[in-house]
Amino acid sequence: MQVKTYPEFSSRYPLLLTSFMHRPVRLYPEDIGVVYRNEAGEYFRFTWREWYKRTCKLAHALKELGVKPGKPGEPGDRIGAMALNSHRHLELIYAGTCIGAVSHPINVVLSREHMVHTINHAEDKIIFVDETILPLLDLIYDQIKSTVKAFVYMSDRPGRPQTRVEPLYLYEDLIAGQPEDFEWPLLDEDTYAALYYTTGTTGIPKGVMFTHRQLYLQSIHLLALGGMAVANTMIEMIETIMTSRADTVDKVITDGGRWQELLTALVKDIPRVNVPLVNIPLFHIHGWGSPWYSVASASKIVFPGRFSPQAFCEIVQTEHVTSAALVPTMLAMLIEYEDLKKYDLSSLRTIGTGGAALPLGLKAKAEKVFPFLRAGSGYGMTETAGPAILATLKRYMLDWPKEKQDEVRVKTGLAPLGIEVQVVGEDGKPVPHDNETLGEIVLRGHWILEQYYKDPEKTQTAWRDGWFHTGDMAKVDQEGYIIIADRITDVIRSGAEMVPTVLLENLTATCDQVLEATFVGVPDEKWGERPMALVKPVPGASVTEDDIYRFLQVEGVDKGKITKWMLPDYIAFCDAIPKTSVGKYDKIAIRRNLSEFLSRAKKMR
Repeated sequence: MQVKTYPEFSSRYPLLLTSFMHRPVRLYPEDIGVVYRNEAGEYFRFTWREWYKRTCKLAHALKELGVKPGKPGEPGDRIGAMALNSHRHLELIYAGTCIGAVSHPINVVLSREHMVHTINHAEDKIIFVDETILPLLDLIYDQIKSTVKAFVYMSDRPGRPQTRVEPLYLYEDLIAGQPEDFEWPLLDEDTYAALYYTTGTTGIPKGVMFTHRQLYLQSIHLLALGGMAVANTMIEMIETIMTSRADTVDKVITDGGRWQELLTALVKDIPRVNVPLVNIPLFHIHGWGSPWYSVASASKIVFPGRFSPQAFCEIVQTEHVTSAALVPTMLAMLIEYEDLKKYDLSSLRTIGTGGAALPLGLKAKAEKVFPFLRAGSGYGMTETAGPAILATLKRYMLDWPKEKQDEVRVKTGLAPLGIEVQVVGEDGKPVPHDNETLGEIVLRGHWILEQYYKDPEKTQTAWRDGWFHTGDMAKVDQEGYIIIADRITDVIRSGAEMVPTVLLENLTATCDQVLEATFVGVPDEKWGERPMALVKPVPGASVTEDDIYRFLQVEGVDKGKITKWMLPDYIAFCDAIPKTSVGKYDKIAIRRNLSEFLSRAKKMR
């Protein structure tokens, strides 16, 4: 007798982002799930039930606008978003992907030329645009109007704006009157869900598509890793709290060992719900994947609008934010914010950094400001949909002194479950774990890109011998931790030696008087290139170029961290160091204006 089976509902049940959307609604429908603070300081709060109903309404509206789903190998209609972080943007991400379309967050801080390229290359059918970004859309409208079929205007205020963009729909009008439930399709897990573009710092931006399966697996792997890290963090927090309450601990012991009372008091300080502040713009790889794992974990998601130190502090205090993701430059801006101490930021427990290496000096400065904070770093790129390597502690390191643990937390880190990583030399073989030999980071795993969108030549160049070649140089220490050294294109080639600029930047940032520092190569007749340091001092610091040079000599050369020939030939103080749209040091812009920086630099030797 032949028995009917249902593999599509059992052994082959698809891994869909729709599952993430349903989870918080089923578990905590009346909990506040999404908070948005606009630039006027107005707060908008939605329960998970309210957010879900709005998402269902938008899904109906998208279908009425003719949005078509895709299937494996054939992407559905692309839906572009020229938008900052808000509840509407989150609604759009889920409504679009869960009906089978492709979410394309458009990086609105790219050059206009690159922005137009990404829209036309993606062939966006609809673009959703924020009120604050509409003037930019007006500027590029003529170059994209033959591609985009409709536009949707998102605003906290009613009324139609003055614009020549057409056809233009109003978001709230579009969803008004739509049904509050939706029959979500059971898509194939290999249906494309998201399209991201690189920032184009080395050429025209390249497109990368990711499927539901890839983003689902990335999220649950990161959540599992986060769960393991939570136990370690709780131990550290209890130790920190006990240290800060030494008198209370002594009293409890004296009064007869009332440990239950003490532990109850300590546990009250540990947050029950993660409250992530999503500072990283959703147009940067969907905020490093935050819509996926934050919704799946039923966290209370807080969107602050455009980042500023004041807005950050206000919303952390108001919403009792527990975690945040920042690029190191954002962290530096917070530390130098003059009104920082006016706010209660004690709820903030962790800050994850990415986009650039986290200097040990910047981490130390941050943890002096935030007593319970633990800052860590990681590594990812557009081609990995965000995190691919994370600086996590091994369990035997929990007994190490904090100073030694911090040295681990600022390394690039280890590959999480689901990703394989190697650092290989020019011969394609893994470099020795000696903390010295440089090689290229290569990756493969569940959420590594399969191919560049409509670009087989770049795909073939990047994928070789079964590994994706990142173009980033690194070394590996004796514990197996990867330490990024540089982009291959940024390394300074001095004579027969390569000078890794990230190493110099991290060392310089440990100086108490330095807030930010970067290094670039300056043409040299004898050596080809020599290092120049661009330094932004801590506000009010009394420091000279000679002080910086002496610091690098004593803390670097004398302690064996760098060699003498790595010392900079030039040091230039700057009020602001050029940065890219994702907060990295913009070395292309620096090289373009090299003569200007050299004119203000002091020659050190």
